[in-house]
Amino acid sequence: MSAPHVPQIPLLELDLLKTLVAINDTGNFSAAAQVVYRTPSAVSMQVKRMEELLGRAVFVRDSRTVTLTRDGEILLSHARRVLALNREVVAQFITPEVAGIVRLGAPDEAAERFLPMMLKRFGETHPGIIVDVIVEGSTSLVQQVKQGQIDIALLTCEKSSDGKDGVEVLYLEDLVWAGAKGGIAVENNPLPVSVWDKGCVWRKAGLEGLAAQAREFRIAFQSAHISGQKAAILADLAVAPLPRSSIRGDIVAIDKKHNLPKLPQYALGMTVTPNASAPVKAAADHLRASFAGC
Repeated sequence: MSAPHVPQIPLLELDLLKTLVAINDTGNFSAAAQVVYRTPSAVSMQVKRMEELLGRAVFVRDSRTVTLTRDGEILLSHARRVLALNREVVAQFITPEVAGIVRLGAPDEAAERFLPMMLKRFGETHPGIIVDVIVEGSTSLVQQVKQGQIDIALLTCEKSSDGKDGVEVLYLEDLVWAGAKGGIAVENNPLPVSVWDKGCVWRKAGLEGLAAQAREFRIAFQSAHISGQKAAILADLAVAPLPRSSIRGDIVAIDKKHNLPKLPQYALGMTVTPNASAPVKAAADHLRASFAGC
């Protein structure tokens, strides 16, 4: 008895993804055609091919503008990462050794959770590049990129930030309300909350949700570091909005019976200095490709 036929998932060629990115970045088919060295009609055929493969509309077109559909926005995010991964793989074989220094900034949660393994792999594939890391809050890091003090910043942001002010979203994760296992802080009124400053996207999500519920709260603990937030939770001094991946051990997600507001996803984004050097571009591509596998 022969095995049942399993339908094969179609492959999206890199050329199609490259054209998608070019159309988004240039704003129209004619300009994108120059970027990818094709005719406008060939670009139109590529878009048609993508939409046929996916069974979804990718662009909304009128006489003057071309904009991405919601499905197109999702595809664009993946396309950038796939193309970055392709560049990184090919670079290992056909490009000369790149050398230099990259100044990278990251908030502590990202630095602790993601960077050790990502930078280890980058060091193995790009031994000529030195990466200097600074760990600070996202607001400060954005300013340091603008002022030329660092080359790349990873930052916590809202998922709607993708494409705004030079921010590229690399990773999405749920936020949840966290408390001590068996703790009673959540039962207090006003609710004691641990957050950081006004630039923190976790703070914004949590406090706006509480305000929408007309729930009384007070800022009981403030820390720029996730370790400080966890200390406040473990001491049962406060509850806090945290990434779901941080919930383990004696820190638990707060039960729905306490009726705390549902929290949105947060994003980990990246911004890169304009006119980036070859080492900076290599590091940025490595981060894109690494987060694509998370």
